[in-house]
Amino acid sequence: MTMTDAVLTAEEMRAAEQAVFASGIPEYDVMVRAGQAAAEIIWRTGAKRDVLVLCGPGNNGGDGYVIARTLRDHGVPVRVAALADPVTDSARQARVDWGGEVEDIAEAEPAHQLVDALFGTGLTRGLDETVAQRLGELVAAAGHSYAIDLPSGIATDDGELLSPVPHYDICISLGQWKRAHMLRPANRHWDRLVCCDIGIEALDAKIHRLRKPHVDAPSDGAHKYTRGLVAVVAGEMAGASALSAEAAARSGAGYVKLLGAQAIVDMSHAIVRGSLKDETQLGDKRIDTLLVGPGLGRSDAAAERLGEALVHRHSAVLDADALWHLSHGTLAALPDKAILTPHAGEFAQLFANLKGLDIGGTVIDQALSAARGSGAVVVLKGPTTVVAAPDGRACISDRASSWLSTAGTGDVLAGICAARLAVSGDPFAAACEAVWLHSEAAYMAGPAFIADDLVGHLPTALGHCL
Repeated sequence: MTMTDAVLTAEEMRAAEQAVFASGIPEYDVMVRAGQAAAEIIWRTGAKRDVLVLCGPGNNGGDGYVIARTLRDHGVPVRVAALADPVTDSARQARVDWGGEVEDIAEAEPAHQLVDALFGTGLTRGLDETVAQRLGELVAAAGHSYAIDLPSGIATDDGELLSPVPHYDICISLGQWKRAHMLRPANRHWDRLVCCDIGIEALDAKIHRLRKPHVDAPSDGAHKYTRGLVAVVAGEMAGASALSAEAAARSGAGYVKLLGAQAIVDMSHAIVRGSLKDETQLGDKRIDTLLVGPGLGRSDAAAERLGEALVHRHSAVLDADALWHLSHGTLAALPDKAILTPHAGEFAQLFANLKGLDIGGTVIDQALSAARGSGAVVVLKGPTTVVAAPDGRACISDRASSWLSTAGTGDVLAGICAARLAVSGDPFAAACEAVWLHSEAAYMAGPAFIADDLVGHLPTALGHCL
């Protein structure tokens, strides 16, 4: 059995399941796999503490009956309470195989452990008010709580709360991740998220959860130019571009130049300074990636500097003020290989008026639309960060430290993007690597760090990927 980091919609998950059934594997066999896998997690977490399993009428409820039977086989005291009788053949079979008493959810007493197998994936409307209240009471009374696939009351594709949703200790996804697992507000409703392999493949999926990348160390014959030259264009607030340059220098680039910030003296000596008065600097054909935006400013002179930088068509990372200028100009100026790194406000301004572009929906939908419309890789930054490519691929990072919400961390991310693009030449891979390294460095830095602190952790974070 195999499992990827695919992130699926409810419809895509149904199609993946149907492919398994069409191969000759009975639906009930897959249900048994799912229930047994979830029960194993519950058993390892709660051992023989008593359990109340809440079962709904559909296949999520069927999973619940299998969970109850499996835990009982482990010697765990288990009770089952149902919202209604099963309505699918597999769920009916699961209830028969459970063979034990089934209580009314309205009258069931709490237990030390509570398993929510009421609805899970595919819910399109909220729970009845009485049911939602009862679920909340039973979860609150439990010492440990588990949601099977998704907490009941959550919309699978956009993560919205269709009715009040309790907070669970563990959410156990079955087969593959669902979009709601990655999205606010849904993913604020559990402490831990795990996924069980039940033999459902999603090999054609184009959206994945971001995982640790694999990077190669420089070859034996490498030198500073073969490892990638990053040129960072400074502007009115040169400290921001200096921070980006420091990040690029520690994220694998072989050579980093900071152009137009001669006044800064407190900077690593390995970063070469250059003057933009020298017209040959931006035109240097050895430049692999150009980074423009951090600290650039919004003046006419800054706009002119951006235009001068882009005319050479180097691969580019555009952040901060560069995005502001693009929103007042045209995205046609972008080179063939470009990464845009907006936060939500910059994103809305940059793409709101792009003809034919619909930037509604979830952050996943928004990033994908923007990437298609611009022809660039888009890193839509936020609590859930989405890296989207023009061809429809996307990676979702849902693990970022909330301490990243401080000035300058975006400048660091832009520098990492530039370094990884200079090394690989692949904007999508570079952006995914950068988001992961940025997040890893933040966790290593601990609480209450400043952006400068992240830079020192980047080499170790990169080392984790070798």
